[in-house]
Amino acid sequence: MILAMDRLRTVIVGGSGYAGGEFLRLSLLHPNLEVVQVTSRRQAGVPVHFVHPNLRGLTDLKFSSPDEIQDADLVVLALPHGLAAKEFERYAGGAPYVIDLSADFRLKRADLYEKYYGGAHPRPDLLPKFAYANPEVNREEILEKNYLAGAGCNATAALVALYPLYQTGVVKPGPVFVTVLVGTSEGGAEASAASHHPERAGSYRVYKATGHRHTAEVIEYLPGEVEVHMTAIATDRIRGVLMTAQLFLQDGLSERDVFAAYREVYREAPFVRIVKQKRGIYRYPDPKVVEGTNYAEVGFELEPDTGRLVVISAIDNLVKGTAGHAIQALNLRMGWDEKTGLDWPGLHP
Repeated sequence: MILAMDRLRTVIVGGSGYAGGEFLRLSLLHPNLEVVQVTSRRQAGVPVHFVHPNLRGLTDLKFSSPDEIQDADLVVLALPHGLAAKEFERYAGGAPYVIDLSADFRLKRADLYEKYYGGAHPRPDLLPKFAYANPEVNREEILEKNYLAGAGCNATAALVALYPLYQTGVVKPGPVFVTVLVGTSEGGAEASAASHHPERAGSYRVYKATGHRHTAEVIEYLPGEVEVHMTAIATDRIRGVLMTAQLFLQDGLSERDVFAAYREVYREAPFVRIVKQKRGIYRYPDPKVVEGTNYAEVGFELEPDTGRLVVISAIDNLVKGTAGHAIQALNLRMGWDEKTGLDWPGLHP
C-alpha cells in the first residue's frame, strides 16, 4: 500500500472532456494525488486551463499526446466507450492502479453487456480484475482490487437509493420503474444536433424511453434478481440527476421500516444524506442542493393505502455520478480517509 505521504503520480488520459476535466479538478485539490500528465489528442500542446477555465492558477500543465504516456502510479482513463478495453495495455498496461471512467469494465455479466451494449465484450479477460467503484454497494471488492471501474451516473442515482431496500428485504418482489431527469453535461463535451442550444434549451425530452445502458448496472448490482425498467428524460439543466423509482413495500411495513433500512446499510456512508422533511422548500432531494459535491441525497414517500413507495434521489452527475465516487473508491482502496479531497458542501442559493 502507498502511504499518504507518498503522493500517487497520476496521468489522466482523455482529460479534455467533462469526465476527465472533473477528475482533474478534484485531483488537483487532493493531498495524496500529483497530476503529472493530462492527455488529449485534439488539444495536444494547449494549456489545460484553455479548455477548463475553472482551473486557471491551479495548474501549468499542457495537454500532451496520448501516444506518449508517462510512467505513473495511477492512470485514469476518461475515454469514449470501447477505447479503454480495446487499447488497455497501450494506455494503462504499466500502471499499478487504474481507474476507468467509461462503461467498459462496469459489468461482470456477459449477457447484460451483450444486451445493453450490442455485442460481446472485447476484453472479458480483464473484467475480473476490476471492481465496480460504487462505494455504497461494492465496498468490500473495492478494498481488494487495484483496477476500479467508474459507475454510470444514472445507475449511481438509482443504486444509492434502491440498494438498502433490496438488501434488507423491505420491498415486495416485482418490477421497479425508474425515471431519471438528467442535465446536458451527460451528453459529453462534443456537441450534436440534439444538444445544440436552440434545440435543448427549455426542453424536457424523453431520449431513452427503454433500453438505457445504465439499466444493466442496476440489474447486476441490486441484491437478488430484480426486474428494472428505466426511462431517461433530458432537461436543460447543465448538471444533476433527479431519480424517482416506484415499487411496493412488503405488507404491514411502514415508513419507519424504510428509515431503518437506510440507517442499517448507510450507517457508515459519509456521502449519503436521507432527506425527508415535513416543512421547508427542499423537502425532498433536489440536484440543485448537491451540485458540485460528492453527496447523494435520498428521500421517499409511502402511499399508505396501496403500499406504493416512491423513492427519490439527487446527485451531481459529474461528481458523485462520475469523478467523485471514483476518487472516493480510490481513497478506500489506498487506506486513506474516505472523504479526502471530497468533503465540501454545495452552494445555496
